[in-house]
Amino acid sequence: MFIDAPEVSAETPDLKSYDRIIVAFSGGKDSLAALLHLLESGVDASCIELHHHNVDGDGPVFMDWAVTRAYCEAIADFFGIPIYFSCKLGGFEREMSRDGEATAPIKFEVPTENGKVVMYAGGNGKPGTRLKFPQVAADLSVRWCSAYLKIDVMAALIRNQDRFLNKRTLVVTGERAEESTARARYLTMERHRTDLRGSEKKARHVDHWRPIHGWDEGKVWDIIRRFGIVPHVAYQLGWSRLSCMACIFGSPNQWATILHVFRERFEMIEAREAEFGVTIRRSETIRQTAAKGQPYPVALENPELVALATSHEWNVPIAVSPEEWLLPAGAFGENAGPT
Repeated sequence: MFIDAPEVSAETPDLKSYDRIIVAFSGGKDSLAALLHLLESGVDASCIELHHHNVDGDGPVFMDWAVTRAYCEAIADFFGIPIYFSCKLGGFEREMSRDGEATAPIKFEVPTENGKVVMYAGGNGKPGTRLKFPQVAADLSVRWCSAYLKIDVMAALIRNQDRFLNKRTLVVTGERAEESTARARYLTMERHRTDLRGSEKKARHVDHWRPIHGWDEGKVWDIIRRFGIVPHVAYQLGWSRLSCMACIFGSPNQWATILHVFRERFEMIEAREAEFGVTIRRSETIRQTAAKGQPYPVALENPELVALATSHEWNVPIAVSPEEWLLPAGAFGENAGPT
């Protein structure tokens, strides 16, 4: 909250008034719908940047979907929009394993005349210890994965690039009120946490817009169908929301599916629960959670989709005609994801 000026309150901003529009792009249906809404509203693709935060950093996958980065790149290439990747070094696993150490630096890509360069920020904070998974809660201080691996990463890359100074920037995210009681309380339009429009030394005007905040899920799938964009494979495997494959909010059915078709990943996470002596759900282990569910049939019946999910390449079409487009198995399914 800023006390030197009133909060931004307009539901729909003047999109032409911004020098740059940044879309926080997970590859999920909601951030995709937000991007498509910008394009359908007449925003030129040259004014948009996609920013994707690699949850597992640049190392081996631990919690996330292996194919997500490639999927996001395929979307960016299809629309001719630049995409920039960022992460906290070491990703989820390093942050979770902190033992008397400072949180890791943030790595982010920066555009240049000849392409991109990599920059780093942070890493000089006070030592701290986690040695446990994020907890299932709306409070981001304990559900630290969203804050440390996504929200703070976006803020750091904006604060550490002079190209955002003396410019008007719009940050677009895809949260929807329908997803949870907590998200229903979000403002549709507000100042971004990096905004410094009143600064005499380093003025930086940054607004935060949630353009699909009031949409229901049907409207999200409708715009994706109109553009013919093939949904992320997670939805095709039965997941209704795209966060991590092994999201801490995962339902018993999702954990059962991971156990049956992504067993190696399941056992990696199970081993860390045992090591910490603190389970993700506190009241039960992920194996006990999985025992309460049933694997998604579509995941058991389609090994080619499982192979795509574990690949680092998106080697299938990214778009089809609206007439050929199919609603994925996970659409309108379990609302198992961040609150």
